[in-house]
Amino acid sequence: MYEDLMEIKEAGEDIFDGKLLHVKKDRVKLPNGDTAYREWIKHPGAAAVIPLTEDGQIILVRQYRYPIDEVTLEIPAGKLDMPGEDPLECARRELSEETGYTAREYKFFTKLATCVGFCNEVIYIYAARGLEPGKQHTDEDEFINVVKLPLREAVAMVEDGRINDAKSVTAILMLDRMLNK
Repeated sequence: MYEDLMEIKEAGEDIFDGKLLHVKKDRVKLPNGDTAYREWIKHPGAAAVIPLTEDGQIILVRQYRYPIDEVTLEIPAGKLDMPGEDPLECARRELSEETGYTAREYKFFTKLATCVGFCNEVIYIYAARGLEPGKQHTDEDEFINVVKLPLREAVAMVEDGRINDAKSVTAILMLDRMLNK
């Protein structure tokens, strides 16, 4: 299926091998037989969670994001720590670390491919309910504020661009849709 669109890797090289990202350059055979080069970033994957309180608020995190030089409002998320890590376990860990909350119930929403043109990152997105507060325990290099917002306000922030992080936009709109069905 779709063989007329497929590209076949002929050779590849590592351009950069960092702690989080690995930059690759591959030579590929195009569907018409020509050759092209594809530069792309290998990412370990991630998980994210949109926590919903009993009174209809969501828990978000506010943090500075160096690549875009902005303070963002996002759902809690983090990378998979090892190959084969269960994304749900990652989502549980990140919820606890970034917000201090734990949850009794998780629902898988979707698998989001974030930047298909140059990166293989996939984020597994969950919703969480039955929240219990706890103590935030972020990584040494993480500086995060926990923010509670009514879901309706978060939807309005998506609509006017104040929340523009792709995983957060997706999760907020999916949760809103699920609750309003």
